[in-house]
Amino acid sequence: MKTFLLQFFTWWSGQTLGTRFFTWRKGTEVGRDEFGNIYYEGGVDADGNVRRWVIYNGVAEASKIPPGWHGWMHHRTDVP
Repeated sequence: MKTFLLQFFTWWSGQTLGTRFFTWRKGTEVGRDEFGNIYYEGGVDADGNVRRWVIYNGVAEASKIPPGWHGWMHHRTDVP
């Protein structure tokens, strides 16, 4: 029950239910990094780019994304 409530009400301790549903519907796993973060892509954003997102392992902290994955997340490169 605690896990369900955390997913329903918080975004900083992993994925929310909305993110889990969107990932299940449209997400394709691209890879994982040494910190255990999982990277996905799927769907199209407002600019016409493929959406890319990360599910953090533990607390959501952007500094946990390695430089190579950061470039991929921001569409600087298409190679993860």
